[in-house]
Amino acid sequence: MSTTKASLKRPSETGSLNTDPKKRTTDGDFDSLIANDIKGIMSALQQIKEKAQKDGQKKNEQTISRQTFAKGLIKSSKECENLLKSEFSKFQELYEKFTKEKAVHMQAVKVVVAKYEEEKERLLGRYEQLRRKEKSMLIEHEKQTAAKIAQLEESLKKKKQDDKTFRILRKTLGSFLGDASDEDFPLEDDN
Repeated sequence: MSTTKASLKRPSETGSLNTDPKKRTTDGDFDSLIANDIKGIMSALQQIKEKAQKDGQKKNEQTISRQTFAKGLIKSSKECENLLKSEFSKFQELYEKFTKEKAVHMQAVKVVVAKYEEEKERLLGRYEQLRRKEKSMLIEHEKQTAAKIAQLEESLKKKKQDDKTFRILRKTLGSFLGDASDEDFPLEDDN
């Protein structure tokens, strides 16, 4: 570019007018220099234009790539969102079903526990009733047994007394009769 600038300088800018015929350029040389400079400028402008087009094309490609990437992300995001909504609704359904089944199960457990408690109380009451009844029967049986034992002891005492009385009576009768001996009436044990 510096050669182009130097060649663009006009003869009046170089300082003084060259009056030297050797140094003086003709109009034709000047035109050719300007034409060469213009061609250089045009070539540089063409390169700048091509580079700008390439840069613009790269930017367009990057923009298109970004847009495509963004569209892909948006599409993936929507798909993920739809999947999440679908899974969430499935989860909600399962959770509601679980909650209902849990409530039914807990109610059934409460009913079973209540029945168990009722049956336990009924059986404990029955057990206590039977225990009291058995205790009273044992006490009654002990009383009856004690009474029978006392009655038997009394009967045994009476029998022993009767046996004694009978022996005495027999001896007394035997002494009245005179010839009867104790051997005619065998003695019974005093047990």
